[in-house]
Amino acid sequence: MRAIGYQTPLPIENPASLQDIDLPKPVPTGRDLLVEIRAVSVNPVDTKVRRSATPEAGQWRVLGWDAAGVVVGTGPDVTDFSVGDEVFYAGAINRPGTNAEFHLVDERIAGRKPRSLNWAEAAALPLTAITAWEMLFDRLDIRRSVPGTTSSILIIGGAGGVSSMAIQLAKVLTDITVIATASRPETQDWVTSLGADYVIDHSKPLAAQVAALPTGAPSFVFSTTQTDRHLAEIVELLAPQGHFGLIDDPADFNAVPLKKKSLSLHWELMFTRSLFGTADIGAQGTLLNNVSRLVDEGRLRTTLGKNLGLITAANLREAHALIESGQAKGKIVLEGFPA
Repeated sequence: MRAIGYQTPLPIENPASLQDIDLPKPVPTGRDLLVEIRAVSVNPVDTKVRRSATPEAGQWRVLGWDAAGVVVGTGPDVTDFSVGDEVFYAGAINRPGTNAEFHLVDERIAGRKPRSLNWAEAAALPLTAITAWEMLFDRLDIRRSVPGTTSSILIIGGAGGVSSMAIQLAKVLTDITVIATASRPETQDWVTSLGADYVIDHSKPLAAQVAALPTGAPSFVFSTTQTDRHLAEIVELLAPQGHFGLIDDPADFNAVPLKKKSLSLHWELMFTRSLFGTADIGAQGTLLNNVSRLVDEGRLRTTLGKNLGLITAANLREAHALIESGQAKGKIVLEGFPA
């Protein structure tokens, strides 16, 4: 089968950083679905792994953790899906990725593709939807109140893939006030179109901008990028006994300043359930089915930002470069393999 992989971590400008290759077609076992991939999307985790993880000598590492496709085979223990079902999912970080014609995924972390979306639109959703949902409702638990506050959340890096889903989910499923950050006119327009109540500029000090809003101190902060740059401002602007969540990997992180305000800290990795086979691993499949339903009801929309065409090494290198530039808006998707 056709696939895209690498053998040595390299800068994305190097053609060997991602290459078109041929690999054996995988065989489903246990609760695996064998999925014929129709579209994939690219996430920051793809670029981080490509830059840092070296495969075993002579082996290829296939990236990709977002996909939409058709079930073409099942393992003997599969109970919830059949051949011909259309699915979308974000996969597991400890298994080969979705940048291949055929892919294996545990049925418990797959959902039924929204009927109202095409392949590319559906592939844009899973990883970011899971990350945003788990942070908002499993980690921060934004439905609970913080004493003395009006319920509001600041989402830092509002135009990114995860933030684009977080804004929508917060507005659709709760009555919380959403403050999002964006620094360019096009990204400010984007987060407003997704439902953000207020938009502030993360290239400027955050605390003063939040203090100027009529919301009062936010109960929650969800930081998706450059947390180390904003940490002091986050501590300053959060309400006492507030909740702070992040998904990025700060080079230096000192949690001691959170103590004075009794701020709680939550780190989210959507791969945790699949990586450790947690007792609630099936929650991700349930979550994706809920997202699919909300999309088909017209309450959520895809966050597809750009479709770069066919699933090839050249197009994937372009996608990685765009993500590494920090200028991406929404999700970058590739669709179909060359004939």
